[in-house]
Amino acid sequence: MNLFDLSGQTALITGGSRGLGLQIAEIFVDAGANVILTARKSHELEEAKAHLEALGGSVATIACDLLQLDTIAAVVEKAIGSFGSIDILVNNAGTSWGAPMESHPLDGWNKVMDLNITAPFVLTQEVGKRCFLPRKTGKILNIASIAGYGGNRADSDMFTIAYNTSKAAMINFTRALATEWGRHNINVNALAPGFFPSKMSEVLLERLEQTLMPSIPLLRFGGENDLKGPALLLVSEAGRHITGQCIAVDGGATA
Repeated sequence: MNLFDLSGQTALITGGSRGLGLQIAEIFVDAGANVILTARKSHELEEAKAHLEALGGSVATIACDLLQLDTIAAVVEKAIGSFGSIDILVNNAGTSWGAPMESHPLDGWNKVMDLNITAPFVLTQEVGKRCFLPRKTGKILNIASIAGYGGNRADSDMFTIAYNTSKAAMINFTRALATEWGRHNINVNALAPGFFPSKMSEVLLERLEQTLMPSIPLLRFGGENDLKGPALLLVSEAGRHITGQCIAVDGGATA
């Protein structure tokens, strides 16, 4: 079990106040890591901090809007000041926009691209230069999606071309960065969750449950613990020789 121990390490998790980001924070705390959460809403961050501290975690929070790209350097500076450095970066914050291609607004496309791929690029670059590259070590975990593997089902009314495109970019960003930074002993991997109920998706999943569920071999949506094991694997010594990979956590939907 020592291979999964994160004691003494610090993880910066974007979008960490709820949903998948908070679930990842829970398992990191359980493994002994300090965690720094970012999100836009201060009250949600405070609730998440109290929850994690009740589990025994050491937690710092930074309220910020990663769409404001020129503030990211200051976010990293504050994060480093919380526990001294950053050992693990989880690029989890993201958004979607539902609209058919023919009427999809450009500002909606830009918002999805900016938060889902440009902000992680800027943040990763800053953390890399400040923490990972000087010390020749670091773990990066990008949260992609099985939507990044292709289009939506033809029998659904999901029109998320910007989201799908951004998550495909995240998958290849992971592969490309892994080949660049592997020589610096930095691991870069991604998880591609399938259908997990969240604030962003729960209404959609309720509406589409009858059509989506038969396409999942395990016949269930993702639960609150299902992303934790793969996330811990990829940022711990247990995953030391894994890089440039994107693991689907989807109940077999992409099998």
